[in-house]
Amino acid sequence: MVSMILWSCFHFGQQIDSAQIKQIYNFSLTRSSCYENLRSLCKDVGHRLSGSPSAQKAVEWGYDLMSSMQLDSVYLQPVRVPQWVRGDVEKVHWKDKDGNTKNTNCTALGGSTGTDGIIKGKVVEIKSWKELDSLGEANLKGKIVFFNRPMNPTYISTFMAYGSCVDQRHNGASRAGLYGAKAVIVRSMTLKMDHNPHTGSMSYVDSIPKIPAAAISSKDAHELSKALKNDNVKFLSMELSCQQKPDTISHNVIGEITGYQFPHEVILVGGHLDSWDIGEGAHDDGAGVIQSIQVLESIKKLNIKPKRTIRCVLYINEENGNRGGKTYAEIVRKKGEKHLFALESDRGGFSPRGFSIDGTPLQLQFIQGFQPLFEPYQLHLFNKGYGGVDIGPLRNGTTCLVGLVPDSQRYFDYHHAPTDVFENVNKRELELGSSAITSMIYLIDKYGFPDRNDYKQ
Repeated sequence: MVSMILWSCFHFGQQIDSAQIKQIYNFSLTRSSCYENLRSLCKDVGHRLSGSPSAQKAVEWGYDLMSSMQLDSVYLQPVRVPQWVRGDVEKVHWKDKDGNTKNTNCTALGGSTGTDGIIKGKVVEIKSWKELDSLGEANLKGKIVFFNRPMNPTYISTFMAYGSCVDQRHNGASRAGLYGAKAVIVRSMTLKMDHNPHTGSMSYVDSIPKIPAAAISSKDAHELSKALKNDNVKFLSMELSCQQKPDTISHNVIGEITGYQFPHEVILVGGHLDSWDIGEGAHDDGAGVIQSIQVLESIKKLNIKPKRTIRCVLYINEENGNRGGKTYAEIVRKKGEKHLFALESDRGGFSPRGFSIDGTPLQLQFIQGFQPLFEPYQLHLFNKGYGGVDIGPLRNGTTCLVGLVPDSQRYFDYHHAPTDVFENVNKRELELGSSAITSMIYLIDKYGFPDRNDYKQ
């Protein structure tokens, strides 16, 4: 097992660091604007789908808020984003053999084409790609494909459970369209059995006909599946008025505090400002946006003087394109900016459990050396892993990318659903997350990353 001896300045700074982290937590838990800022984002702005008027309102909200904080710099970064419009018609229902109509709770998947009227067809339930391919065109042409592979409840990590089935939402329309299906419906990506449908991104392949796609709630999926097993579904009908419009211009919102010693070394923190257009985007990713802004507020209010430039980025268009993250990284490369460290919060505003670290082995070891400082705050996960969608394009082999890891058990109850609202975010848990992020940013700014020679094997 590889052991690490932290370089001497960190070793002798343990007590100072512990006291500073305690101050950060005390401030966040008693005097921060964290919760009120989230309330404002959710209630004064609301949902924030890229390209929509509400997304523009969110950009202005973020710019005005950070401008009021007397930072060294606040600016907008133009990003070309898609403009998908949901429309006001979303209907999915089916009829049983007795002619009774069964309405479902449904929502169009983001990026879906509309139905241009009402589509009707026989339903074929699919639980695996192998099953889809084995049925083929002979059994699927002209039908409506029902993807009903649930999240695996045996995975303790709900993100792993989500990853095990989200491909049917994202690729289902193209895979079914290849065999001549006329539409698809997808079981919502959640472990919770309820009537709330969950939207999310989907994609088309240019060479395959584009067919409409909608999600239905987990309870409706269960009922439809049971009826199909009993041969009690006459047909299903769908009507969606969504449409794709030409791309438009939106913005990343950026605020920063300039470092006094190494101003050209950037430490980045961020979340994505956009959300889906159902609910209020409170957990996804209002919480991450607010926690990232809180880093700047805590540094200012606690009179911490950073050595390096601390930059907060509110990314646009994570949900349906990641163009904000890609544009930001492209500009960083063009300018030749040096990013030492990037941290993203995009897993909900739940109690923090630790950090997921995408860096070199030495960077991983170094950050793991901070773990004793976080143990009093019940953070224990300091593992190699994934940083985040928005900061992913910054990966270059030298910039360390880190994601905040909150408790994940309730995240997919709300993810992309109408229930992702301010009232479902716990104030203390949100503040604990912002405290953890600020503390990590403080430590990275203070110590940077040592050279290989600073380590002993």
